[in-house]
Amino acid sequence: MFLKYLKNFFTKKIVKKSLSNVKHVSSNNIIKTVGIIFDESYFYERAALIQELVQNEIQEKDVKVLVFKDKIKKNEVFDYPTFSPKDLSWTATIDKPEVNDFMAQEFDLLINYYDLEKVPLLLVSHQSKASFKVGFPSIDKRLNHFMISTNAENYKVFMDELFKYLKILNKI
Repeated sequence: MFLKYLKNFFTKKIVKKSLSNVKHVSSNNIIKTVGIIFDESYFYERAALIQELVQNEIQEKDVKVLVFKDKIKKNEVFDYPTFSPKDLSWTATIDKPEVNDFMAQEFDLLINYYDLEKVPLLLVSHQSKASFKVGFPSIDKRLNHFMISTNAENYKVFMDELFKYLKILNKI
């Protein structure tokens, strides 16, 4: 228990320090590819959120999902790439190939769908090569380009606001 706390403390310190060097690059690209990072610890409407993207003219094949769970059972099977705090090293790196592939992919839009700061989620969001990142204001302000103030449980309001502003910004 104490080692988990120490690991979390040190990795959070590393991630927060790397966030101080963030340089936001403006992009005028039209959104075609979307990456979504979920915290499945408290939000289970993954399919409904993807369906909202499809209804707003994003192809389902262009949507990639990465799921975070606090604890993964030994024989649990997932239909999406999943990672947990156990995949995070003491040096704030993740060695899981699915997560590294997700971070290396260049998305036009990355939706950080979590509103509690957890180090693995912050790390993956920060290291993602997405050109436009959207999330909640309760997360570090340096991480996202655009923040929508709503509850994470109310995904319909989040998606309505997201597409309203994407149209204003000429992203779709």
